Amino acid sequence: MQALEAAVRERLLVRGAVQGVGFRPFVYRLAQGLELAGWVENSAQGVTIEIEGPEDRVAEFRRRLVDDKPARAAVEALEPVRLGARGHEGFAIRESDGCGERSALVLPDVATCHDCLREILDSDDRRYRYPFTNCTNCGPRYSIIRDLPYDRERTTMARFALCSRCREEYRDPEDRRFHAEPIACPECGPQLTLWDARGRDVVRRDGAILAAAAALRDGLVVAVKGLGGFHLLVDARRDSAVRRLRQRKGREAKPFAVMVPSLVAARRCATLEPQEEALLASHQAPIVLVRRRGDAVAPSVAPDNPYLGLLLPYTPLHHLLLAELDFPVVATSGNRSDEPICTDEREALERLRQIADLFLIHDRPIARPVDDSVTRLMGGREMLLRRARGYAPLPVAAAPSVRPVLAVGAHQKNTVALSAGGRVFLSPHVGDLETVEAHAAFTQTTDALCRLYDRRPELIACDAHPDYMSSQWARSGGRPVLAVQHHYAHVLAGMADNELAPPVLGVAWDGSGYGPDGTIWGGEFLRVGRWSFDRVARMKLFPLPGGERAVREPRRSALGALYALHGDRLFDDEADPVLAPFLESERKLLRSMLRQGVNCPLTSSVGRLFDAVAALTGLRAVSQFEGQAAMALEFAIGDESGSGAYPFELVREGSGFVLDWGPALEEVRRDDRSGVAQGRIALRFHNTLAEMIVATAERAGERRVVLSGGCFQNRYLTERAIRRLRKAGLEPYWHQRIPPNDGGIAVGQALAAARGTVGD
Repeated sequence: MQALEAAVRERLLVRGAVQGVGFRPFVYRLAQGLELAGWVENSAQGVTIEIEGPEDRVAEFRRRLVDDKPARAAVEALEPVRLGARGHEGFAIRESDGCGERSALVLPDVATCHDCLREILDSDDRRYRYPFTNCTNCGPRYSIIRDLPYDRERTTMARFALCSRCREEYRDPEDRRFHAEPIACPECGPQLTLWDARGRDVVRRDGAILAAAAALRDGLVVAVKGLGGFHLLVDARRDSAVRRLRQRKGREAKPFAVMVPSLVAARRCATLEPQEEALLASHQAPIVLVRRRGDAVAPSVAPDNPYLGLLLPYTPLHHLLLAELDFPVVATSGNRSDEPICTDEREALERLRQIADLFLIHDRPIARPVDDSVTRLMGGREMLLRRARGYAPLPVAAAPSVRPVLAVGAHQKNTVALSAGGRVFLSPHVGDLETVEAHAAFTQTTDALCRLYDRRPELIACDAHPDYMSSQWARSGGRPVLAVQHHYAHVLAGMADNELAPPVLGVAWDGSGYGPDGTIWGGEFLRVGRWSFDRVARMKLFPLPGGERAVREPRRSALGALYALHGDRLFDDEADPVLAPFLESERKLLRSMLRQGVNCPLTSSVGRLFDAVAALTGLRAVSQFEGQAAMALEFAIGDESGSGAYPFELVREGSGFVLDWGPALEEVRRDDRSGVAQGRIALRFHNTLAEMIVATAERAGERRVVLSGGCFQNRYLTERAIRRLRKAGLEPYWHQRIPPNDGGIAVGQALAAARGTVGD
């Protein structure tokens, strides 16, 4: 150690993703290598370091702290304080300090690293075929954390006492498991058991994997407890097995995700772009939507869909199971339709008893449910459609206010967000709030997020729709509530995702959102200013006969749209194809409803306009799941190409504009009656929507255009709009890490609250 007069002492607070990524062991080795003294500890704010030694080495330490940090770490801020030298001897890793305001980042769960995978496949390694192998570079994080700072005793691994060999690795600075909090081995860690459908033990440990694999080969359904909850697995090659799972789960046609053993196997199932392969193999290991090829999986996995949702194994358990099988398996969430994912084996036995034949479970508790993330390429980069494992709960935006705000999101694809410490933390995907179980999952998620960061929100931000369960929950708690208009929240989320300051023009297109004028919004052009927004333009309104029922029946959207153009005389021609899907008794009732305006709310929704065109072209009269008709219209394009578009009108209304799609819809009808191919009609309709965006943006006079809302999950529409906007000299922006659908609404609500506005 240098003499006191030649030494300096600094205390460094490192903020960012620095817990659970091997940061303290890295700091220890860096200090040892530079012969510096002091200590390092986890704190509620991140990692605190005290470092002492010659000034030039301390400066090098600060530089390398950022430049040479572990691969999974992210340093957001390095806050140094110069102190008087003390004469520290040696360098130590101290017990964590949990005091102070919590702002440390909680890390997502990370897919198995190459080193751990090599060990579980090496028959000479002591962790050979051990399904809970991990190190500082991989494994469970968010799903096992009970509290901060991130230490073993504050995780669900606290119940597993380390054996002598694991303890030795944990304490060895040269070992990659040095202070790896979930460290485990076959001697001291969690274990597997295979249950039958009544919860009786069938076989334990490695035999459970072998027996589960044999059951999957036989076409049985196996519920597997994984990292953040249960999967339901079945042989993806067997059409009969997949159909049986659909029937039991109550999921008629919505696509299933498919887990494949390797990238080689993925290439047999799909045509992969290099970026898609990189996403599949990333440490987030999301489900990636890719274009399917061949017949490697059964048609019933994704009926009438040119895409597959593929993912690779991301835990040692999945790797070992898929290696035994060497074929693709359906890997869908372990739940019944409209319910949250199961996380506890006893709960799963109760809720999944009628679905699964066997249960592959383990005794490591799951503290927080985490579903699989879903992503796809859009405009040459990744777009998250469901933000969960691998991504959540890292912050997604900066909040200009430090006032704690809880944003409770939308009714569908629900997530909740907490603004704290100048950041917005978005929860993993919760799901649709349709059931008692979903309501319970929602309340648990909100409570857990606030507890984790030790915040009592001063304000609750919710959707302006009074009937959303999340909005009702917000108003029931006795705290101040801010209701935020749905599409304003969409645009704010898109702005945050692209780090944009106002003003911008937001194009918010989706299925529905509560409009302050009493109509159902969904085809909006919003100019977002410094404090609020104004509605620059909207789609022409049309009635939805039956209201919510029209969402499930595109034929009703088609009827309503044509009624907006032709009025009551639409029903005079009984041979009109738009009437064909309805019984005579239904026609009379619908005519009366439309004539009197009873249960026929007006909408500007582009989502419902997609439904109308899908019904008019014979693609889908009744939907089995949300978005099915719009997806059918997108998929109908196929290999069609061209720049043709249908006519439309941009009509001045007050201080804004109305986009009249009437001429386009009439042309769609003419083309359909003339025998024009569905793919050609679908192409021209998509092109028309892109032209509407460009025409409105040019009239609005804003150079920067943000595309947000569920309609912009449509790859053709989004990429066409991007190209056309750029050609017009405008700057398009679209979503990346915040979903464009209602999964991003909570972020927009939190930011609206930080602005202090509802945006109406």
